Amino acid sequence: MQLLSIFLMMGQGDQKGGATSTMIMMGLMLLVFWMFMIRPQAKKAKKQKEFINNLQKGDKIVTIAGIHGTVNKVSDDGTLMLEVSPGSYIKIERSAISMEWTANINKPVAEKS
Repeated sequence: MQLLSIFLMMGQGDQKGGATSTMIMMGLMLLVFWMFMIRPQAKKAKKQKEFINNLQKGDKIVTIAGIHGTVNKVSDDGTLMLEVSPGSYIKIERSAISMEWTANINKPVAEKS
Protein backbone atom coordinates (compact mmCIF):
# COMPACT_ATOMS: atom_id res chain seq x y z
CA MET A 1 0.00 0.00 0.00
CA GLN A 2 2.87 2.40 0.75
CA LEU A 3 4.42 1.79 -2.64
CA LEU A 4 1.16 2.71 -4.33
CA SER A 5 0.98 5.93 -2.30
CA ILE A 6 4.53 6.85 -3.31
CA PHE A 7 3.79 6.35 -6.99
CA LEU A 8 0.59 8.35 -6.74
CA MET A 9 2.41 11.21 -5.01
CA MET A 10 5.06 11.23 -7.74
CA GLY A 11 2.36 11.96 -10.29
CA GLN A 12 1.21 15.06 -8.39
CA GLY A 13 3.26 17.99 -9.47
CA ASP A 14 3.68 20.60 -12.09
CA GLN A 15 5.58 18.33 -14.43
CA LYS A 16 3.85 17.09 -17.55
CA GLY A 17 3.28 13.38 -17.99
CA GLY A 18 3.45 12.56 -14.26
CA ALA A 19 0.25 10.53 -14.34
CA THR A 20 1.37 8.73 -17.47
CA SER A 21 4.69 7.69 -15.96
CA THR A 22 2.88 6.51 -12.84
CA MET A 23 0.54 4.36 -14.90
CA ILE A 24 3.47 2.93 -16.87
CA MET A 25 5.30 2.06 -13.63
CA MET A 26 2.18 0.39 -12.23
CA GLY A 27 1.77 -1.58 -15.44
CA LEU A 28 5.40 -2.71 -15.32
CA MET A 29 5.01 -3.77 -11.69
CA LEU A 30 1.95 -5.84 -12.56
CA LEU A 31 3.78 -7.43 -15.50
CA VAL A 32 6.76 -8.39 -13.32
CA PHE A 33 4.43 -9.75 -10.63
CA TRP A 34 2.62 -11.86 -13.23
CA MET A 35 5.87 -13.14 -14.79
CA PHE A 36 7.55 -14.18 -11.54
CA MET A 37 4.62 -15.20 -9.34
CA ILE A 38 1.41 -16.12 -11.14
CA ARG A 39 2.70 -17.73 -14.35
CA PRO A 40 5.09 -20.24 -12.69
CA GLN A 41 2.41 -21.32 -10.21
CA ALA A 42 -0.10 -21.85 -13.01
CA LYS A 43 2.44 -23.95 -14.95
CA LYS A 44 3.19 -26.06 -11.88
CA ALA A 45 -0.52 -26.60 -11.18
CA LYS A 46 -1.06 -27.72 -14.78
CA LYS A 47 1.83 -30.22 -14.57
CA GLN A 48 0.49 -31.56 -11.24
CA LYS A 49 -2.98 -32.06 -12.74
CA GLU A 50 -1.53 -33.92 -15.77
CA PHE A 51 0.61 -36.07 -13.48
CA ILE A 52 -2.37 -37.05 -11.31
CA ASN A 53 -4.60 -37.77 -14.31
CA ASN A 54 -1.94 -40.02 -15.91
CA LEU A 55 -1.54 -42.36 -12.91
CA GLN A 56 -2.00 -46.03 -13.69
CA LYS A 57 -2.06 -49.31 -11.84
CA GLY A 58 1.44 -50.35 -10.80
CA ASP A 59 2.89 -46.81 -10.50
CA LYS A 60 5.04 -46.24 -7.42
CA ILE A 61 4.03 -43.04 -5.63
CA VAL A 62 4.64 -41.02 -2.46
CA THR A 63 1.86 -39.07 -0.76
CA ILE A 64 2.29 -35.59 0.69
CA ALA A 65 2.24 -37.29 4.11
CA GLY A 66 5.26 -39.39 3.10
CA ILE A 67 3.47 -42.72 2.61
CA HIS A 68 5.13 -44.87 -0.07
CA GLY A 69 3.13 -47.35 -2.06
CA THR A 70 2.02 -48.75 -5.39
CA VAL A 71 -1.22 -47.82 -7.14
CA ASN A 72 -3.52 -50.85 -7.12
CA LYS A 73 -6.78 -49.37 -8.42
CA VAL A 74 -7.68 -46.01 -9.98
CA SER A 75 -11.28 -44.91 -9.33
CA ASP A 76 -13.29 -42.33 -11.25
CA ASP A 77 -14.36 -40.59 -8.03
CA GLY A 78 -10.91 -39.03 -7.45
CA THR A 79 -9.53 -41.75 -5.21
CA LEU A 80 -6.88 -44.46 -5.50
CA MET A 81 -6.31 -47.76 -3.76
CA LEU A 82 -2.71 -47.73 -2.62
CA GLU A 83 -0.87 -50.90 -1.66
CA VAL A 84 1.53 -49.88 1.11
CA SER A 85 2.76 -53.40 1.89
CA PRO A 86 1.81 -56.77 0.41
CA GLY A 87 -1.88 -57.26 1.17
CA SER A 88 -2.35 -53.86 2.91
CA TYR A 89 -4.39 -51.28 1.04
CA ILE A 90 -5.45 -47.74 1.84
CA LYS A 91 -7.81 -45.48 -0.05
CA ILE A 92 -6.42 -41.99 -0.72
CA GLU A 93 -7.42 -38.90 -2.66
CA ARG A 94 -5.56 -38.20 -5.88
CA SER A 95 -4.74 -34.71 -4.63
CA ALA A 96 -2.71 -36.25 -1.78
CA ILE A 97 0.05 -37.42 -4.15
CA SER A 98 3.32 -35.51 -4.21
CA MET A 99 4.63 -35.06 -7.74
CA GLU A 100 8.14 -34.05 -6.60
CA TRP A 101 8.66 -36.89 -4.13
CA THR A 102 7.22 -39.43 -6.56
CA ALA A 103 9.63 -38.21 -9.26
CA ASN A 104 12.54 -38.62 -6.81
CA ILE A 105 11.78 -42.26 -6.01
CA ASN A 106 11.22 -43.13 -9.68
CA LYS A 107 14.54 -41.60 -10.83
CA PRO A 108 17.09 -44.09 -12.06
CA VAL A 109 19.88 -44.60 -9.55
CA ALA A 110 23.10 -42.89 -10.66
CA GLU A 111 26.06 -45.17 -11.15
CA LYS A 112 28.93 -44.77 -8.71
CA SER A 113 32.27 -44.08 -10.34
